[in-house]
Amino acid sequence: MDADVQHFSRVMQYDRKNLSNEQLLDLYKRILKPRMIEEKMLNLLRQGKVSKWFSGIGQEAIACAVPYVLEADEYILPMHRNLGVFIGRGIPFGKLFNQWQGKKSGFSKGRERSFHFGTNEYHIVGMISHLGPQLAVADGIALAAKLKKENKVTVVFSGEGGTSEGDFHESLNVAAVWGLPVIFIVENNGYGLSTPTNEQFKCEKIADKGIGYGMKSLTVDGNNYLEMVHVLNECRHYCITENKPVLLECMTFRMRGHEEASGVKYVPKELFDMWGKKDPVVNYEMYLRESGILNDELNNLFREEIKHEIEIGLEIGFNEPDITPDTNEEIHDVYAPFAQQQIVATGNTSSKKFINAISDALTLAMEKYPELVIMGQDIAEYGGAFKVTEGFVDKFGKERIRNTPICESAILGAGCGMSIKKMKTVIEMQFADFVTSGFNPIVNNMAKMYYRWGQNIDSVVRMPTGAGVGAGPFHSQSNEAWFFHTPGLKVVYPSNAHDAKGLLLSAIEDPNPVMFFEHKGLYRSITEDIADNYYTEPIGKAKLVASGNEVSIITYGMGVHWAKKVCAENNIDAAILDLRTLLPLDYEAIAATVKNTGKVLVLHEDTLIGGIGGEIAAYISENLFQYLDAPVKRCASLDTPIPFSVELEQNFLANSRLKEKLMELMAY
Repeated sequence: MDADVQHFSRVMQYDRKNLSNEQLLDLYKRILKPRMIEEKMLNLLRQGKVSKWFSGIGQEAIACAVPYVLEADEYILPMHRNLGVFIGRGIPFGKLFNQWQGKKSGFSKGRERSFHFGTNEYHIVGMISHLGPQLAVADGIALAAKLKKENKVTVVFSGEGGTSEGDFHESLNVAAVWGLPVIFIVENNGYGLSTPTNEQFKCEKIADKGIGYGMKSLTVDGNNYLEMVHVLNECRHYCITENKPVLLECMTFRMRGHEEASGVKYVPKELFDMWGKKDPVVNYEMYLRESGILNDELNNLFREEIKHEIEIGLEIGFNEPDITPDTNEEIHDVYAPFAQQQIVATGNTSSKKFINAISDALTLAMEKYPELVIMGQDIAEYGGAFKVTEGFVDKFGKERIRNTPICESAILGAGCGMSIKKMKTVIEMQFADFVTSGFNPIVNNMAKMYYRWGQNIDSVVRMPTGAGVGAGPFHSQSNEAWFFHTPGLKVVYPSNAHDAKGLLLSAIEDPNPVMFFEHKGLYRSITEDIADNYYTEPIGKAKLVASGNEVSIITYGMGVHWAKKVCAENNIDAAILDLRTLLPLDYEAIAATVKNTGKVLVLHEDTLIGGIGGEIAAYISENLFQYLDAPVKRCASLDTPIPFSVELEQNFLANSRLKEKLMELMAY
C-alpha cells in the first residue's frame, strides 16, 4: 500500500447506487491516471525538462466524472486544470505531452501551449486565455445539437474567477432564454489565481446566480467522486428531457499554485490541512479498499500500467525533434482552404436598392443552405433596425431567424460553436459600433481557431457602418481598420448593390470568418439593375470602376461615390480602384493602377491615423517607388470622434477635403 494512503483516514462518504464493481474500478483508473501524470510532470518541471504546468491536483474528481457520464460524441469544453477530461476521452498521453512541449505532432503544431486546443476527434474544445468566451461557444454547440434534434448535452467549465466576467452572464442568459442543453460547471476552488472568492462576488454561493437566469442551479461537493458522477447523470437527463441548462457549482480546492511559479504563500495553511483530508483520489482509493473492491495487487497492476504508458509517452515526446519553421505553411494555415467557384450573374434583372440586394442575398443563401442560421437583435418579426430581414420569419421560421438578447459577445461565441457542429451563421451587429461588446470572440476565437487547431469558423458578421446620416459618435463609426489588423479574418466592404449581393453570397459560402461592412448611407441612396438569380463576386479581388490616366484613387465603400463625384465635377481623368475586399488586399490590382498613372491618392471614410490607407501607402512606397511621379497622398476623416451636427459631421468626413487633396496631387 502507498505510504501516503496507509496513514490516511477517509472523511468522505460514498454512495455507489447502481454502479458495479467493474464501473467503480474503471472510475478509479480514470482518476488515478491524471494524478500520476501530474506527479511526473511536477518532477520534470523541477528538473527543468518542462517549462510550465497548471496543476489540478486536489480537484480531479470533477474533470474525471464528466467524460465518464457523457457520451463520446457530446462536447466538453474544459479549462487548463482539467487533465482528467482529456485522459477520460482516451487521448494518448504521448500526444498530449507533445502538445505541452510545443512539438509538431501535438494538436496545434506547436502554435499553442498547454490545453489551449480543440479536437473534434475527441469532441473537446479547449479554452483560450480569455476564459469567458468558451461559455458562449458551448451555447453554440448546444444550439446546433438542439436544431439537429440530436438529444445531446454540452458541458463547459469555468472557474469561480471566470464567473466575474461579462461572458459568464451573457452565456448563461442566452442558454436560459433559448433553452439550451448546457451544463455550466463552475469549479469553485476558492481562488481566481490569488484573488479569494470574497473579492470576486458577494452572493453566498455561485449557484445563487442561476436564480436570476431562471435556470436550475446546484451546489455539490466537487471532491466527492461518486456524488459528482450521480449529480452529473441527473443534470444530463434534465438538460436533454427539459431542453434547459443547468448551473453546477462544484466546491473544491487546488493543492498547488495557479501555476507552479506562482507559489501558494497567499493561501492560509489551515485550508491546505482541511482540503488535504478531502483528497479526491486518496479518499476514493480508501473507499474501494474498505469495500473489498481494490487490493494491493490490483492497485499495483493499475499503477504499473499507467507508469508504463507515461514512460512511453515521454520517450515519444523527448525524441521528437524541435520544429523547423516553414513560413509558407504558417501563412497557409491562417485560413481554411477555400477554392471559390465564381457564379456569373445571369438571367432576369431587377432594379434594386443596396439594402434590397443584401436582403436578396440572405434569402437566396437561406434557401441554398438549410444549415444556415441568422442571428441578431430585433431581426425576427421586427425585421432588423434597417428592415433587411423583414418577412424572413414567415419564410424560414424562428429557429433559423433568431432574435438575440443584447449579448453581442455570447452570440458571436455561439457562432463559433455552431461552426464546430458544421452549421453556418450570419450574425448582424445592429450597428458596427456595437461590435466592441463582442470584440474578444472575433479577434481571439474566430480569427485564430483555424490556425490554432484546424477548426474553421463559418460565420459572417454583418456590420452596418459609416457616417453621413447624422447619427453621432456611437452609430456612425468606420471601424474596419480594427479587423484589418487581425490575421484569420476576411474583411469585405462593397460600394454598390451588385457587389453587395455577390460578395455577401461569397462570404456565406466561404468557410472562414468574414466581417462584412455595409454603409448605412448607401442602403437606400443608390439603385441599380442587378441579377435576380444567385451569383457571386470574388473575395480578395478589387474592381476598376473608372479608367483614367492622370491619377489613381484607391478607395472603397462610400469613398467610391465621393471619388466619382469629385472627378466628374472637376474633369479629372482618374482611375478609380474599388478595393471591395480589405483583407486580403488585392496587391496586384493596386500595383497595376500605380504603374498606370504614377500618382496615387488613397481615400477612406475612416480616420487618418491607423487607417487602412497607411498600409496601402506603405506598400506602394516600399514596392512601387520607381513608378511614382509624386508622393502617395491620403485623404481620410479627421482624427476625432464623429460629431452629431450636420455641419460638424461634414467637416469631419474625408470628402470635405478630397478636392483639395486631389488638386495638390495633380499639381505636383
